[in-house]
Amino acid sequence: MKNIIVFIAVIIFLSACNKTGKQLKEEIANADSVAINYFKGDGTMDTVVEVKIIRDKNTLEQLTSLITASSTAMKNNCGYDGSIHYFKMNRVIQDIDFRMNDDGCSLFSFLLNGKKEATKLSADAARFLNTWRKLATTALPKIGK
Repeated sequence: MKNIIVFIAVIIFLSACNKTGKQLKEEIANADSVAINYFKGDGTMDTVVEVKIIRDKNTLEQLTSLITASSTAMKNNCGYDGSIHYFKMNRVIQDIDFRMNDDGCSLFSFLLNGKKEATKLSADAARFLNTWRKLATTALPKIGK
């Protein structure tokens, strides 16, 4: 009897673990583009140093899969290395912040149904973001002379 209860608890836990990822995936499934803002990389949000726009559907799906792969506990005071903005018809449908330069805080964070949620930023997700950053040639325009 005890084994059955443990088995049922494990099944419930595993099915709930990725509920956040599934809900987020539904929210951004119809996005037509993504803007990735890269910050200085020291955890502060005050300076966007590069911006990359992605419109390719396969690349959008790959990024979405990486973001929604695995839920995790929200960690406070981690800072941010960038933000991702999903668009549909030139309107933002989802904002996602990410931290990848701190092993203890590698996560994506976002609001979902009014609640702060997080998913794991895996090594594959970090490679994806770093690859796109290296490809990013769009810098913010300098104001003034």
